[in-house]
Amino acid sequence: MYTEQDLIKIAKRQNNKKRNYLIVNKLQGKHIPVIPSKALKMFDDLANLVTHKYTDEKILVIGFAETATAIGASVAIKINAPYIHTTRENIQGEEYIHFTEDHSHAIEQKLVKSDIDSIIDKTDRIIFVEDEITTGKTILNIINKLSNLYKKDIKYTAISVLNSMDEQSEEIYKNKNIDIYYLIHINSQNYPKTADTYKDDGQYFTKAKLKDFSDNSKKIKITDIHSYVNSRRLINPMSYKKLCYELSNQILQNIKLQNVKDILVLGTEEFMYPALFTANEIEKNNKNVKFHATTRSPIQVSNTSDYPLHTRYEIASLYDENRTTYIYDLKKYDMVIIITDSKNQKNSYTELVNALISCTNDNIIIFRWC
Repeated sequence: MYTEQDLIKIAKRQNNKKRNYLIVNKLQGKHIPVIPSKALKMFDDLANLVTHKYTDEKILVIGFAETATAIGASVAIKINAPYIHTTRENIQGEEYIHFTEDHSHAIEQKLVKSDIDSIIDKTDRIIFVEDEITTGKTILNIINKLSNLYKKDIKYTAISVLNSMDEQSEEIYKNKNIDIYYLIHINSQNYPKTADTYKDDGQYFTKAKLKDFSDNSKKIKITDIHSYVNSRRLINPMSYKKLCYELSNQILQNIKLQNVKDILVLGTEEFMYPALFTANEIEKNNKNVKFHATTRSPIQVSNTSDYPLHTRYEIASLYDENRTTYIYDLKKYDMVIIITDSKNQKNSYTELVNALISCTNDNIIIFRWC
C-alpha cells in the first residue's frame, strides 16, 4: 500500500543528543505542506487496520501530541470511539496524568486525569495512535502510569503510520499482550548517519529578522467562530466531526474563493484536525490546497535537494509568547488561512503573519475557534 519512499524523508534535529534525526512524513501535514485529501486518506488507511478488530469491546482512542493529534482524531471518528489526545498545554484547574516521551525535544506529555477517570470504567481497550513508534517506550510509560492508577484489566493496542521497533521491543509488547498495527515497518539503523550527511546551510528567519514585516501584519483581521470543542479533553467523535464540519462551513462563508487558485491552510501546534478537515472541505471546491502546521520541533534546514526542509521561520507560539515554535517551507499563495484555538490577543499572531508576509503573501485570514 505504502512504501518508505512514499512517506518519509530524514531530517536532522537541532541540539538533540538523544536522537539526532527526525523522520519527516511527506503525507502527515505537519512539517511539509500536503494535499489535505492525501493526508486524510493515509489516516483512513491506518484506521482500517483496526476497524473490524474489536467490535465487541468498548474502545478509548488516545492520540499523541503534537504530531499525531489529527491522526488519532481520524482513527477515533472512523471506529466511532471516544477520543482524547495528550497535551503539553496547561488546562486551568485540571489535574494530570504525567508521563515522558524519551527522545523528544519536549519530553513531558500529560492527559487530563478527570477525563480518564470518567471513562476508564467504561473502557475494555485503549488504542494508542502515533505517527511513528520507534522503541515503544512512550506507550509503555503511559500504560504503566494507567496500570498504577486504575486497578482495572484493560487491553491495549498500539497503531502507527510508521514502526521501527526491533525484535526485542516487539517481544516485550507480545509478552504484555499489546497488539501492534502499522502501515509500514522501517529500519532506522542508518538514519543517524544519513542525518549527519546534510549541511546546515538552509535559510533561517529569526524573530528579529521577521520584525521587518511588522507594519503590514497589523492589518490582519481575526474572526472568532464559536461552538469550539477541545480534543485535549475527552470528546465524542461524531459530535467532534459534526462541529468540525460546522466550523468549515462558517469559514467557507467568510472567505471569497473567486479568482483564488492556490490556498494554504495552517494549523497550530497540537491543533491540527479541525484545520485539516477545513482544508479538505476547501479542496472540494476544486482549489489547489496545501495544509501543514506550526510545530515545537527545531529542525535544521538544508539547501540539499533531497533534504525535506529548506527554510525555517522562528516564531513565538500562539499559545505562549515565551515559547518558540517553527514553521517550515512557506511560499507565496493566493490565500492563506490560519485556523487556531489559541485564545491569545492579536499581537500573538504577529510573527506567524510576518513569516507569511516575508514570502509576499498579502491575502491572510485568521480564524480562531473558541
